[in-house]
Formats: sequence, C-alpha cells, structure tokens
Amino acid sequence: MIVDITVKNESLYSEYIAKVPKIIEKYGGRYLARGGEIMPITSNWNPQRVIIIEFDSKEQLQRCFSSQEYLEISALREQSTVGKSIIVEGYE
Repeated sequence: MIVDITVKNESLYSEYIAKVPKIIEKYGGRYLARGGEIMPITSNWNPQRVIIIEFDSKEQLQRCFSSQEYLEISALREQSTVGKSIIVEGYE
C-alpha cells in the first residue's frame, strides 16, 4: 500500500500516528517507509509525506482497514489530511 498525503492539522494527525502502528502490526502490516525525507526525481510530483506499508496478502490489508480498531481512529486521518492511496501487488 502506498499513501501520499498532505497534513492539514498536525495535532489531529499526531494523535492518529500515535495509534495506528499497533493496528497495522496486529494485522501483519510492516512499514517500509513512513514520513522520511523525500527527494523528487520529476518536477511534477513532490509529496509532503509518503507511507509504504507491506502486507503478506490483500486480505490482511482489507481486514486491517475494515477492523473496528482502525475505524475508531480513521476519522482522525480523514479530518487531518488530504491524500491518495493505492494497493500495488508485489513480486514473488
């Protein structure tokens, strides 16, 4: 899963990122990138924050983001960021 977000409310987003890693890990997710330095290669894409999360299966990802634990905090993300996300199938 690749997420490109712009943070609009640091306080709310900080609350979200304090809670979400435990949920991601509970469902088998692993952060590969989470808000590190970004170096644009092309001038037409310069995201503020990129998150890459790996799951062993699409089913794990879907269970995670539809879980009660995640749904309880998702409003924090929705109210504090504007973003795009995609699911990319990995390689074997």
